[in-house]
Amino acid sequence: MEPRAAQLRRRAGPRGEQEDPPSGGEPPSGSSESSGSIGGNAEAHGGPDLVQWTRHMEAVKMELLDQLQGQLLDLLDRAMSEAVQSYPPQGGPPSDSLSKTQEPSLKKRKVFVIRKSLLDELMEVQHFRTIYHMFIAGLCVFIISTLAIDFIDEGRLMLEFDLLIFSFGQLPVALMTWVPMFLSTLLVPYQALRLWARSQAGGVWTLGMGLGCVLLVAHITLLGVLPVHVASEYQLPPASRSVLVFEQVRFLMKSYSFLREAAPGILHAKGGKGVQAPSFSSYFYFLFCPTLIYRETYPRTPSVKWNYVAKNFAQALGCVLYACFILGRLCVPVFANMSREPFSTRALVLSVMHATLPGIFMLLLIFFAFLHCWLNAFAEMLRFGDRMFYRDWWNSTSFSNYYRTWNVVVHDWLYSYVYQDGLWLLGGQARRAAMVGVFLVSAIVHEYIFCFVLGFFYPVMLILFLVIGGSMNFMMHDRHTGPAWNVLMWTMLFLGQGIQVSLYCQEWYARRHCPLAQTTFWELVTPRSWSCHT
Repeated sequence: MEPRAAQLRRRAGPRGEQEDPPSGGEPPSGSSESSGSIGGNAEAHGGPDLVQWTRHMEAVKMELLDQLQGQLLDLLDRAMSEAVQSYPPQGGPPSDSLSKTQEPSLKKRKVFVIRKSLLDELMEVQHFRTIYHMFIAGLCVFIISTLAIDFIDEGRLMLEFDLLIFSFGQLPVALMTWVPMFLSTLLVPYQALRLWARSQAGGVWTLGMGLGCVLLVAHITLLGVLPVHVASEYQLPPASRSVLVFEQVRFLMKSYSFLREAAPGILHAKGGKGVQAPSFSSYFYFLFCPTLIYRETYPRTPSVKWNYVAKNFAQALGCVLYACFILGRLCVPVFANMSREPFSTRALVLSVMHATLPGIFMLLLIFFAFLHCWLNAFAEMLRFGDRMFYRDWWNSTSFSNYYRTWNVVVHDWLYSYVYQDGLWLLGGQARRAAMVGVFLVSAIVHEYIFCFVLGFFYPVMLILFLVIGGSMNFMMHDRHTGPAWNVLMWTMLFLGQGIQVSLYCQEWYARRHCPLAQTTFWELVTPRSWSCHT
């Protein structure tokens, strides 16, 4: 297809010559008028046709770019996978006589490359920045509404941060508890590995292994008991508890990754030859860099952009304030007195529907504040090159893809040390069993985090994650790629977040309105919101 003006110019011939006469008759009369008419048509219709042609070519260009990008990504993924599978183990060429303990790590290892986070790339597009500006405008609306309500009710303009102050109460206690947790993680796993290396080199294998295992047991006990004791003894509020439980889980996962990656090479060295523990500096760097997979070295960026670091920390703080406004305006007024009203199915359903909007806002804020802002800030400070902490989970058409792309940092750890190692232990034949094991471990850890932060046991997350999420993972598989499946996934996310926010808020206020007369095990694990309706 070409513009009408171009067609007419081509028919007219060079230098404005007349058209050829029709094949069946004489030339038409009034050729000058005809030429003028043709020129008028070219001038009148050339502009709109040219605009349409430009738009059509832009659409074709974007379609071709999308197809090329998808094919290029698939090609690079296959090339990277083949390169990793053919990569020889450290210390020698590939060998078919590798021990079983080395096989899982050589099947599919995490490859770190220098790349930006997806949102940083998308923020370069003006249309996506406008969506970001819309969220900032929403925060401004919350602030204005708070000021307006305070002015109407109290006759004064003042932003109150009671919820924020309560949530981060006794934060110094949590930070002081973090110090021995960090020192234990810094010293014990590394010293245990050095003991194992020395025992291999010196021939005193039993003594070195025994001492190393005793140190690790003490380390696990400290990380498991100390945060729980401090949180219950000092009655820490939710945000301060979050600091402890997230650091507790992070230190345990990093300790395991360090030992899992470094220990096999030491324990299976023949005769203690070439036994050498990793450098302490590499382990120290690993404890702070935003990954849970240990490597001796990582790709590094050439310099630190401190303005980028400050921007990400400021955005993370803004997300915390945003979350407080959402809870204070959309959740507290609804659920604070709900346990004092008679129970009804209608009230429960309406509370879940009401909680879907604040629930999905909380999900997006947690994602942006932690997985993007917080991790990118530390990655920039440490010049950590691989910034792929998440993928385009919002485009997922299946729950299996959503679980893989929502939190790549945790997914890499689960895939490497739970799925692959579990699959190896099962002989490589029970993939579904290994996948169920991943869901079980992840669901238990998620439920433990919620229980620790909120201070009570209410297995909403366990049921949603393990039962419903696990079922959806097998039913909504990757073969479903239509847009309707993406709509279904988002609908399930909205409902799931609404259920969590509604039930956890009801239980939180029920435990304050109906305190226990006697503390027994069954009363502690029985939801109070089921019976507290005064």
